[in-house]
Amino acid sequence: MASDLRALIPQPDEPLPTGEAKTRSVQAMFDVIAPRYDLVNRIMTFRMDVGWRRRAVAALGLTPGSLVVDLACGTGDLARDLQARHLVPIGADLSYGMLANAPEPFPRIQSDGSALPLRTGGVAGATCGFALRNFTDLQGTFDELARVLQPGGRLSVVEVAEPPNPIMRTGHSIYFGRVVPLIGGLLSDGSAYRYLPRSVAYLPEWTELRAMIERAGFIDVDRTLLSGGIAQMITATRIRES
Repeated sequence: MASDLRALIPQPDEPLPTGEAKTRSVQAMFDVIAPRYDLVNRIMTFRMDVGWRRRAVAALGLTPGSLVVDLACGTGDLARDLQARHLVPIGADLSYGMLANAPEPFPRIQSDGSALPLRTGGVAGATCGFALRNFTDLQGTFDELARVLQPGGRLSVVEVAEPPNPIMRTGHSIYFGRVVPLIGGLLSDGSAYRYLPRSVAYLPEWTELRAMIERAGFIDVDRTLLSGGIAQMITATRIRES
């Protein structure tokens, strides 16, 4: 089974997949790396990802007891941070492997981000950690988040970024493109972690990304660079009904 899944992960000499082929590749890749996903994340980010996620949760600014959908929830990192701030998470992820490897139980569903089985206006907040580039229909995903968020609801996203400083940008490019695949290959699956740096090409430039979020029905769309720009936090507010 694992070998069948690995066959769906594109190799370095193959073009990045699009459409349904991308969906299948992403699902297969995360099913494969799920057992050691958290360990590899901690090592390759020097645990900085822990602080980034906590900052994203704090940026929601929601009252205790608020329901928050965590999109591409994986094994539940953000869900645990939401619970720590007395918020109520419901996770959604396309990869059953990631959901099944959650070390602690939390409400979660297997679902594509552009078709969530949640009622309109049913949640007060939405989070997403390092997954925007993995959605096949990114605009449709933002549209769906706008649908399930109540008016005035908050969106907080953490994603990779490119440092503005040219020296730091060069160093980060070498680390992300060469060292991360090496770490991933030693501890998990080499083909998957060679694909991950390439997947950044799917991520729109900031001006385009902001326009997509605004088109979906959000205002106050803002971006904060984290740790010198190797990551970014994007926040927005669902437009209130007039």
